[in-house]
Amino acid sequence: MAAVLLIGDSSYEQLSRGYPGVLTSLLSALLRLVVQVSSIATVGGLVYAAFLRARPGPNRLRVFGGDLSAVRIGSAVWGLSALALVPIDAADGNGLPIARLATPGALGYLVSAIYLPAAWIVTALLALVVFCAAQFVSRWPTTVLLLALALAAVLSPVVVEQILVGRNHDFGGDAGVLGTVALTVWFGATVVLVWRLSLGHSVSRRSLSRYGILSAVTLAVGAGAEVALAYFKTVGTPFFANTTGFLICADVVVMCGWLGLGAVAVRAFRRGTPASHVVYLRIGWAALALIAAWVTTAVIMMRIPPAVFFGPTSISQVFLGYDTTRAPTLALLFLTGWRINILFAVISAAGIGGYLFAVARLRRRGDAWPLGRTVAWVSGWIVVFITTSSGLGVYADARFSLHMILHMSLNMFAPTLLVLGGAVTLALRATRPAAAGEPAGPHEWITAVLHWRGSRIVLNPLRIFLTFVGSYYLIYFTDVFQFAIRYHWAHQLMNLEFISIGYLFYGLVIGVDRPPRPLPSLAKLGIVFAAMPFHAFFGVIVMTSSTVIAKTFYQYLNPPWMGSLKSDQYLGGGIAWAAGEIPLILVVLSLAIQWSRQDKRAAMRKDRHLNSGMDDSYDAYNDMLAKLAARRPIAPGAKPPQREMTS
Repeated sequence: MAAVLLIGDSSYEQLSRGYPGVLTSLLSALLRLVVQVSSIATVGGLVYAAFLRARPGPNRLRVFGGDLSAVRIGSAVWGLSALALVPIDAADGNGLPIARLATPGALGYLVSAIYLPAAWIVTALLALVVFCAAQFVSRWPTTVLLLALALAAVLSPVVVEQILVGRNHDFGGDAGVLGTVALTVWFGATVVLVWRLSLGHSVSRRSLSRYGILSAVTLAVGAGAEVALAYFKTVGTPFFANTTGFLICADVVVMCGWLGLGAVAVRAFRRGTPASHVVYLRIGWAALALIAAWVTTAVIMMRIPPAVFFGPTSISQVFLGYDTTRAPTLALLFLTGWRINILFAVISAAGIGGYLFAVARLRRRGDAWPLGRTVAWVSGWIVVFITTSSGLGVYADARFSLHMILHMSLNMFAPTLLVLGGAVTLALRATRPAAAGEPAGPHEWITAVLHWRGSRIVLNPLRIFLTFVGSYYLIYFTDVFQFAIRYHWAHQLMNLEFISIGYLFYGLVIGVDRPPRPLPSLAKLGIVFAAMPFHAFFGVIVMTSSTVIAKTFYQYLNPPWMGSLKSDQYLGGGIAWAAGEIPLILVVLSLAIQWSRQDKRAAMRKDRHLNSGMDDSYDAYNDMLAKLAARRPIAPGAKPPQREMTS
């Protein structure tokens, strides 16, 4: 409240907006604070129930009502407060008092005038879905699905606020998404653990150990994200040009406090004395105080436009976050034009690091893992990183033909390599199954997801085929592409869709991991051949279309080196045609090699089985032949001997 009063109308004047009044501004800030706290409680309850709750016995993968009590309360408050923010922020964002909402037609106009009210609608709907599902959910995979929905609800307003536009907003957007997810998960887990300790509930050492690992990972990601966000908000301007610089310093102090508390908690955990419960509780309350300071600072920071908003900005920087004035030569695309894509760099590093860690764990145990699978997996993520962070990824947003190269690389080439890595099989082999009296761990979590009914829907061959083929037509022949290319978060989401659906498709036909419903070899070949003409038709339609895809966006961008949009689209269609056929042909060859190896392995297994003496089918067959050969031949014209009949 004090911060809102101190800020007054200064932030609105900087953005050339009218001052909506103290009441509207205060309601917006207070409701955002409620949203922050309730979302943290909801996410924390789901994280605790899914990953931190170490339940031994036969019900170790069950989720009971008490585990989700914080989720039910938090999601209800979260959904209602987000719903209340729709009209409040519609008025506040447009610089009008809430009394203007009573004007006929004003609410609909104000909601559509800015992005934030629509984001609050998405958040409210997702939070209420979590609330309804939390009333009866009991299966572990469903809890993880609700956690994913809750995190999507958290991100909805984040991606349309300060990180949406401005210089370097591609850095700010990725950092904002990663940092928000990481810190919300850690905040929520801390709140739920402290709440349970305060109520006198016991928390096992296994739960505390998992919480420690979670804290180390999320705080590391959160700290890195804060560095990138500080760069985005202050680069090119004096650090203390406005209040944002001071608030960033306050966040640094809070993070240092968390590190100090973490060191004390690790020391108490190693000692393991009976008084550790009291120590954990004290550390927890101190951590909650720092979390409250961080959340308050975040709410205040959202009401103060950063200095980067007021610097000179080109059209390219408005849409992309960077300039694309230089012509895209081969040297620029692959050597000198690099710009790190933070989101995919982090995902690629995590994918490679986790895989190599699992391989090393297998080797320490004395088990072998094929080198070819490791090379394929690592190469796949290297392709993703190069495609998104090299000059190709930088200029893919500014030129359609380069975008099609990026699309084909992420949708076909990289997934083909990734599925040959057999990551799920490796994860199952590298993780130890929990004993009968032990709580469930990563091995049981993976197994539960594989046997979940929802996995059968996701991995349904018909659904995968239709999505893999239909996504091309849906994205490029509707307004989806023109919308997604304008916003960094939407473009990143589109790239994630390319990788994920490509991974599912190629995992179905040539993947090392066994799906819940494996297809016979002829069905795999049929799916591949069925997909080929659809890709060819797509390329031909793009080449011959008289309508330029995303024409308005490219005309707004209008880099100096851009030639004819129609000619560039023709080239992009040709790339889609050629690049779509080549990987599918390679898949056919891969299928032929796999079948040959499967037949060879089956023959070797059968030979070993017969040589072991455990199968007497061949011996019985040879005995039958011997008996037939031992029979006396019947002379020509002679009658066979008749068996005597007895009464």
